[in-house]
Amino acid sequence: MSRAHAEVRRYGVLKAEDNEILTRVGPGTLMGELLRRYWTPACLSEEIPAPGSPPARVRLLGEKLVAFRDTTGRIGLMQENCPHRGASLYYGRNEDAALRCVYHGWAYDTEGRCVDMPSEPAPFCEKVRMRAYPVHESGGIVWAYLGPRETMTPFRDFGTDELEQENWSATKQVTDCNWVQAMEGNIDTAHISHLHQWDGIDDIPDDGSDKPGYPSNAMSWKFWRHDRAPRLELDDTWYGYRYAGIRTTPNGNTHVRITAYVVPYTTMVASIPWNQRQGLFIPMDDERTARYSFATKVPENVQGYGGANLFAAAPFSTPISRGRRAGVIKREYTAGNDYQIDREVQRTATFSGVADFVSQDFMVTESMGPIYDRTQEQLGSTDKAITRMRHLLISAAKGLAAGKEPPAVGTGLDFRSIFGAEKILEPGEDWRVLATLEDPTFAEAFDASRRHQHA
Repeated sequence: MSRAHAEVRRYGVLKAEDNEILTRVGPGTLMGELLRRYWTPACLSEEIPAPGSPPARVRLLGEKLVAFRDTTGRIGLMQENCPHRGASLYYGRNEDAALRCVYHGWAYDTEGRCVDMPSEPAPFCEKVRMRAYPVHESGGIVWAYLGPRETMTPFRDFGTDELEQENWSATKQVTDCNWVQAMEGNIDTAHISHLHQWDGIDDIPDDGSDKPGYPSNAMSWKFWRHDRAPRLELDDTWYGYRYAGIRTTPNGNTHVRITAYVVPYTTMVASIPWNQRQGLFIPMDDERTARYSFATKVPENVQGYGGANLFAAAPFSTPISRGRRAGVIKREYTAGNDYQIDREVQRTATFSGVADFVSQDFMVTESMGPIYDRTQEQLGSTDKAITRMRHLLISAAKGLAAGKEPPAVGTGLDFRSIFGAEKILEPGEDWRVLATLEDPTFAEAFDASRRHQHA
């Protein structure tokens, strides 16, 4: 048995009790308590866009909440049901720096304190307080900390706190399956050689970039199709891990796609030359996931290749829709319409028959059922990154219950230094240094970017 297969067997197929730990996120569960120790996206800023705007429903880690931006601009995130008689504050009036329940007029500020109860002849506001959570707005996302106040750690800044709005973008889309199930697709480099393939790739001419260095996006697609059984190498880090999907190109070169996984729910998928676009898979509850994507403007390759996201702007025409979108994205391709699968297109043009790129992922992960029984799996060597992620999460959840500090929290951690990357390696080049300050090309671009920001 190969070392890769041995490790998959060690960390891979889960016992039923470990699958329960991995997938259950409500209050009091092992994983739910772990996730509550991290700053977590609650909603997009645009869902509560202006002072005094209507509140938004938030389903997060199995809790029913409501978010609002009060008339002074402060953001509150609190339980949805009024503590008086339980009416939903989603229907409340956003006025007078508070959210007022329309049932009896009780009003609550962003800290969850009752500040007015006009229905009572002798108000007892000081005795009424709602469950409310600290929030931090950054990068177009309202983040929340749902853990104990005494354990709250600094916000994990991936580079959005100091940027102007034109330098970041954020989206959100809901998928009907468990959060780990949804996230596994983003750290699975093998599936891009199958699920996302289309026959027109064969007609893309060789543009000369199949050589050591940064290939074009078009040639990268050809590499995925040419070598459909990537070899995986994984490097553990303080935040989780980076791993390389290694493929041989038509010209016999070594092509690597490097994806970063940041505990507990953050992925940075490979892109040319490097990428900091994050896919975040946030459990609304055990069976629904809010899939966030946000990106900052990354340092441009001073040797001439910009840091564009591969799926946002491929420089060639394909029958797969990958249009650049922003905000809350409504689903057009769902299980209810069979993801608009076209069997003739599947037979003659694309591998999946589904036109929308992300919806191809939704199709396969949602078709597993709301929570897949992982005791049934038969895993292979290309599942190494997935099994390591599961191992990290389950170990961290059990460790927290035993009194250990969760990984990747605390002060002095530089989350802005984490990047995915993609390249054809030079002879003897180590993929682990790509898109780090040990990489001369990246270091030069990073330094130039910092000088530009502070000019």
